[in-house]
Amino acid sequence: MSANGQSFLLDPEKPAGLTRYSHARVVAPSTHHTIYISGIAAVTPEGTYEGVKENADGSFTIDVREQTAAVLRRIDSIIKGASNGKADLHNIVDSTVYILDMKTQYADMNEEWNKIWSDRVSAPSRATIGVKELPDPRFAVEIKATAIYKVER
Repeated sequence: MSANGQSFLLDPEKPAGLTRYSHARVVAPSTHHTIYISGIAAVTPEGTYEGVKENADGSFTIDVREQTAAVLRRIDSIIKGASNGKADLHNIVDSTVYILDMKTQYADMNEEWNKIWSDRVSAPSRATIGVKELPDPRFAVEIKATAIYKVER
């Protein structure tokens, strides 16, 4: 069993295809702590926006891959901090990804996601939702997650 519980796949013999996520994660609740991570976007504590290029005319260009990687790094830091270093991204059991444009941004977000989770057996369950807007116009991606880690006895 991996750090985030046991994977459940409806069709474990079929190829993974383009995306890597489990259909469900099974966790024994009495043996783990749970961390619920709020929706995280690509803004640093100092207020800088990762994956955003400011243009001379005041507009900006968003790099979805860079934003996704930045969000995942922030979530990794949150999990490590909340667990006193006992957990990381691989302890995520469930996640929700919000993106602005499924047609133009999904593939780039998914490529960054797949750099972290190399197969469906280790990947968390995931929903990806296209939304009209996020809290700041410089955000293209926001991710909410739940992680678990083993209780030491």
